[in-house]
Amino acid sequence: MAQALVTGARRGIGRAIAIALGHAGFDVAAADLDAGQELLAVADEIRSLGRKAVAIHADIADISTHARLLDEAEAAIGPLTTLVNNAGVSVLSRGDLLDVTPESYDRCMAVNARGTFFLTQAFAARLRKASVSGHRSIVTVTSANATAVSIARGEYCMSKSAASMMSRLFASRLSDEGIGVYEIQPGFIETDMTAPSKARYDALIENGLTVIKRFGQPEEVARIAVTVATGLLPYTVGQPILADGGLLTVRY
Repeated sequence: MAQALVTGARRGIGRAIAIALGHAGFDVAAADLDAGQELLAVADEIRSLGRKAVAIHADIADISTHARLLDEAEAAIGPLTTLVNNAGVSVLSRGDLLDVTPESYDRCMAVNARGTFFLTQAFAARLRKASVSGHRSIVTVTSANATAVSIARGEYCMSKSAASMMSRLFASRLSDEGIGVYEIQPGFIETDMTAPSKARYDALIENGLTVIKRFGQPEEVARIAVTVATGLLPYTVGQPILADGGLLTVRY
């Protein structure tokens, strides 16, 4: 049996990962800041596959709630074997790097870096003590902007770069304990978050910004998440897996 907690599971990549894990035989705790009908629908879809599922309200920026989140997930679906760190926020507004506000900077860091780090820490500590069978894993969804500079979203880039380093750190710390830690770096994925800028990037993509000339789909990222969560890349230690259609491929 395998049980996963997926944060940011209401829409987009998180939703796709939660449902794909259900198809792969996982029971799933789907967590999100908005625990309304969309999140409930994700849990319902997973249950329709014959798996256990629960929808949980979670603000990962509030680290005082992490123990409660893990407790609630395990009470509903059993001892967790997998954490998928997908919850994240973008900048409050795009603009000049010289105009980044403390509010936007702190928001990105609070969710994408600090909250993700301490949830991973709490999960890892719990997982080390648990008696669970099968592959144990931590999967963090970062961004191509962990590497690629986007000066209109500097604070977002910095937060995702921190999350990327976090993944490598935990991969190194937990390897001897048989816990696989993985990072997925999506590029341009068609979601609500990317919708405002899609038209502009569609034109850039058509002109060669990416090798594969289209936006990626959340389900394509989810396939990678299922692959690593089920232990199918065993001889890896925190290397980022790029789901970016060749955005970061060096070409000349």
